[in-house]
Amino acid sequence: MFTGIVQGLGEVLAVDQRTPDFRSHTVRLPEGADANLRVGASVAHNGCCLTITRVHENGAADFDLMGETLAKTNLGALQPGDKVNIERAARFGDEIGGHSMSGHITATAEISRIEANGLNRTVWFRLPENLKGYVFPKGFIGLDGCSLTIGTVTDSEFNVHLIPETLNRTLFGSRRAGERVNVEIDPQTQVIVDTVARILAERAKA
Repeated sequence: MFTGIVQGLGEVLAVDQRTPDFRSHTVRLPEGADANLRVGASVAHNGCCLTITRVHENGAADFDLMGETLAKTNLGALQPGDKVNIERAARFGDEIGGHSMSGHITATAEISRIEANGLNRTVWFRLPENLKGYVFPKGFIGLDGCSLTIGTVTDSEFNVHLIPETLNRTLFGSRRAGERVNVEIDPQTQVIVDTVARILAERAKA
């Protein structure tokens, strides 16, 4: 489980593309997230839960990415030198500053435009058709691993408002229009929406 509070930016040190649908990469974790690394531990990269397969001495670790991960997330486009949002798995007793996240990416969304407002920014995203039932104003959403509150929602777009701390700590400080981010729908929202839709469908058949 993750909370959507990004601990910092990790740096991709190496990429090993073994086959078209399998690769591994080495990431140096940010200070504070590099302690007590061990094989088998879960670390979110841009919100996607990956498992450590090897630990290096310099605060870096290896992670495997399967075909499903490469197809459904933005991690397949990473190259050495790129940065990723990093969050270690939550532990019992940790403060939950964001919302409960599974690290299972639902889809990716393209940044359509970015509006600057003093020190803050409003980032607009194209709304994927398969997510329309789960995205609504003031709802929770995970974007590249960041727990965020949805602002405005239209038929084709939605936005979030970002404070300087988020811009400084995460990839959103350097994101540009046209780039794609990983999206995780709030699990509770998804369960409620899907359950209501199923019940209404069953009643319509009765």
